[in-house]
Amino acid sequence: MILYSYLLDIVKYTVSGLGVVWIAFYLLKPYLDRSENMQLIELKKTISNQTLPLRLQAYERVVLFIERINPSNLLIRLNNPDYQAAELYMLIVAELRNEYQHNVTQQIYVSTNTWAIVKRLKDETLGVVNNAIKNLPETATGLELSKMILAQVNQSENNPYEIGLNLIRKELEELF
Repeated sequence: MILYSYLLDIVKYTVSGLGVVWIAFYLLKPYLDRSENMQLIELKKTISNQTLPLRLQAYERVVLFIERINPSNLLIRLNNPDYQAAELYMLIVAELRNEYQHNVTQQIYVSTNTWAIVKRLKDETLGVVNNAIKNLPETATGLELSKMILAQVNQSENNPYEIGLNLIRKELEELF
């Protein structure tokens, strides 16, 4: 009987102790959750303050890239009256690839939509240059290639470079 009474007392104290711990946890849980959420918000704020300048710089570089691959700007930079069409073609393709490779790391800081615009404009520019060189005789000059490229770009209803830049500007406006 004494053993039974002793075990009953142990069970009573254990159950009541567990009840007190459960009630204390239940009462403190909202406070702990709130504290955790505040820490997460502070961490996100700190990270945002550190990455915002990097993101803005990446968007600047993307805009510069688009301006540099725009055929009207690209052809002015690579202009030389002594080039044959094949030489100018090789220079344009090399310049496009170099510019792209130089800016490829910017995709870390810009949205997937912005990077898709960059890739699409690069590919479209290569396509225009490839089409232009195919439509010229082998003896064509670099000036003829330049005229053909600019004519193809001007034939499009909307300037894809301006459209791309406008989409990126809108996306940047959403950041602020």
